Amino acid sequence: MKQLSAWLTGAEKIELREAPVPQAGPGELLLSIGAAVTCGTDVKVYSRGGHPRMLEVPSPFGHEVAGTVIGCGAGIENWQEGDRVVVSNSASCGRCDFCARGSENLCTDLVYLNGAFSRYLLVPARFAERGVYRIPDQLGFAAAALSEPLACVLHGIEKLAPQPGECGVLFGAGPIGLLFTAVLSKRGLAVVVADPNEPRLELASSLGASAVLVVERGSPAAENALSMSQQAGGFDFAIDASGAPSGWLDALASVRPGGKVSLFGGCAPGTAVELDSHRVHYEELTVMGAYHHRPADFSAALELLAAGEIDTDVFLSSERPLEEIEAALGDMIARRAVKVVIRPHPRG
Repeated sequence: MKQLSAWLTGAEKIELREAPVPQAGPGELLLSIGAAVTCGTDVKVYSRGGHPRMLEVPSPFGHEVAGTVIGCGAGIENWQEGDRVVVSNSASCGRCDFCARGSENLCTDLVYLNGAFSRYLLVPARFAERGVYRIPDQLGFAAAALSEPLACVLHGIEKLAPQPGECGVLFGAGPIGLLFTAVLSKRGLAVVVADPNEPRLELASSLGASAVLVVERGSPAAENALSMSQQAGGFDFAIDASGAPSGWLDALASVRPGGKVSLFGGCAPGTAVELDSHRVHYEELTVMGAYHHRPADFSAALELLAAGEIDTDVFLSSERPLEEIEAALGDMIARRAVKVVIRPHPRG
C-alpha cells in the first residue's frame, strides 16, 4: 500500500504526492478513504492559494471525507477497525469559554484537518476524541461526507431562527445555497432563490424554492428580488450564500423593517462593504455572520441525511478518481457540477 494525496502548493497549483502509508500513533485513527467531496470552499482555496483560517500552503487538500477505520492507536476505546466513519474538519479545545457555552466553532484554539483528497487519512488525537462520527448503515460514504456542509447550513439556520410563515430570499445557488433551500423548504418556509445560473435555479426549484430569480453576476439584484416578496416592505429574512460583496449588499437591501440578514458567504480578507447604518438603526435590522459548525450541528446533519430528508443525488453530480482532482475543481468552477465525488482508490 502507498499513500497518494493531493497537496495544494499555491494558487491553482496541486501536486499529487506519494508517500508511505502513515501509522496511527497514540490516540490516533487511520482511515482508508471511501469518498471525499469537493465544495465551494475548495474552489476558493484553490483559486486563492490558501485560506486565512483553514490552511497555509503547501498543505494536504480537501476536508469533506468519509472512510473506514483501518488502524487504531494506543488508547483508542470507542472505535475499531472496520468502523465506517465521517470526520469533521475541525476540532475544538473543549476547555475555553466558547466551548463551555456550546459555541465550539468560535473556540480560541480551533484546529483544522485537511487531506480528504488522499487514499488514507491520519486522524489526529483531538479529532479522534471529538470529531469522528459513525456513519448510519443506510448512508454511503459520499452521502455521509455531505454532513460537513450540511452542518454549516444547520448552524446558519439556527442563528437566523426563521419563524413559521416567514418568507426569505437567498442569494447564491451554489452547493451551500442549495442546501439552505432544501432545509428551509422542508421546514415549510418560503424562500426565493436568486442566481445567474439557470440550471442551478432549476435545481433550487426541485428542492422546494418557492420562486427563482435570474440575476446578472455582480449586478444589484435586490430591486428585482423585492418585487417577488409576498409582503410589503421586503422579506422577513435574507441570506447571502455567494460570498460576494454584491450578494451581501443585496441581502441587506432585501429585508423589511425588523428583518434579519445572514451574511453566510465569506468574502476574501480585507473586503469592505458599505452599510446603511440609518436603516439598521431605525428599521431595527438584525445583521449577523454565521461561521462553520459545531458538534451538535454535525450530529444533526447526519440524522437528516440518514432520514432521507436531503436528496443527495442533486448535490453529488459526478465521480472522478483522485488523479483527476484538478478536473473536478474545473467542473465546479465552470458550474458543470454542484459537487464532485472523489474516489481515491483504484477500482477493481
